[in-house]
Amino acid sequence: MRYTSRAARMERHHARHKRGVSLNLVSLMDIFTILVFFLLVNSGEVQTLPNAKDMALPESVAEQRARETVVVTVTDSDLLVQGRRVANVPEIMQREELIIPELRAALQSQTDRTLRQDAREDVAGREVTIMGDKEIPYSLLKRIMATCTDAEYGQLSLAVMQVSSDVQIATLTGSGG
Repeated sequence: MRYTSRAARMERHHARHKRGVSLNLVSLMDIFTILVFFLLVNSGEVQTLPNAKDMALPESVAEQRARETVVVTVTDSDLLVQGRRVANVPEIMQREELIIPELRAALQSQTDRTLRQDAREDVAGREVTIMGDKEIPYSLLKRIMATCTDAEYGQLSLAVMQVSSDVQIATLTGSGG
């Protein structure tokens, strides 16, 4: 049986499209490799502070980057160190004393547990970050800062919201001891 030229052309066309499609994975692997390296390089400078949805941080134009420190979080009802509740804020406000004993004990245990060996001996090198709502009373903030200084933390930092909406740290240098 003899094919017409049109039938032969259609048969070649159908045979061509029945073949399997191959996927070039080399270029796809190159793209993913570049993406992984990009993410590894750029993830080294990120400092993550605990996120409290009901907390409005004060604004600042500070340009200094945040460092890894012990974080004291102040909410309306609780005082937290590294996310663990140590005291009740209304009870603290009713007391007359300047130093908060529960906070002092928690900070000293954090010193023994987490700080580097050289920071344990160097009081000026110990850092604590205080993170609280911009509406907390100054008297409470003053007590927290006095307790941190009494617990031999030489640098106190306040977590603030940078004007460009990035979380930054403003550092205060205190006298240890």
